[in-house]
This record gives sequence, structure tokens and C-alpha cells, in this order.
Amino acid sequence: MKQTLNQYQPYAQALLRIAVGYAFILHGTAKFFEFPVSMTDGNGAVPLFSLFGVAALLELVFGALFLLGLKTRLAAFLLSGQMAVAYFMMHLSPFPMTNGGEAAYLFCFVFFYFIFAGSGAWALDNRLSKK
Repeated sequence: MKQTLNQYQPYAQALLRIAVGYAFILHGTAKFFEFPVSMTDGNGAVPLFSLFGVAALLELVFGALFLLGLKTRLAAFLLSGQMAVAYFMMHLSPFPMTNGGEAAYLFCFVFFYFIFAGSGAWALDNRLSKK
């Protein structure tokens, strides 16, 4: 059974990468375009040259790279760092679920995993490394 499941590991890893990348991109679109929801309490899009604007830019650009599996380890490194900073600046608590920090906490460690694991299957990194 173990050998059977191991053969699907790159595909499960890719599904996780795609799902997390998609969710992360939505955080950026919510900040910049107020889609699918507004993360600015109805005050309009965040200014580009603000802390939230830089975060939104990272979420859009590196979230897209991460989703596509292009420069996955670099994107994961930067995004893991961004989520660590977000957690320590906005949500610091020994219990992440008590202060809205659960998403930052989980994103941080999922991205951290991908720094070492790589992109899995269905990644542009894999196609580019074959050439």
C-alpha cells in the first residue's frame, strides 16, 4: 500500500501547491481589486506604496508564480517570510486561532514546506529544467 501511495506524492504535492497559490492570489485581488471580497472594510483598494499594497503585490506576483510552479522555491521562500512577518506584526499570540492569525500561520508553514519539497508535478519548473 505504501508504495502505491508514494507514486502519487508528486501529484498530491502539485494539487496542494495549486490550491494554496490560488487562495493566496485571492488575498491579493481582495486587497487591490476588492474581489471576491473587500479586505479594506469598504475603504477602496489599498495604496500600492503601503504595507498592505506591498503585501498585495507579493501575493499577486509570487502567488501566481507559485501556482504555476515557476521559481517555486524562491516564491515559497519569499511568501513564507511574508506570512511570518504578517503573523508577528498583526497576529502574535501563542494560540493562532484566537486572534485571526490562523491563515498567516498555516500559509507560512505550507510555503516553508515547499522551499524544501519543490513544486511537485504539473509545474513549469519541471518543463524548463528538461530543456
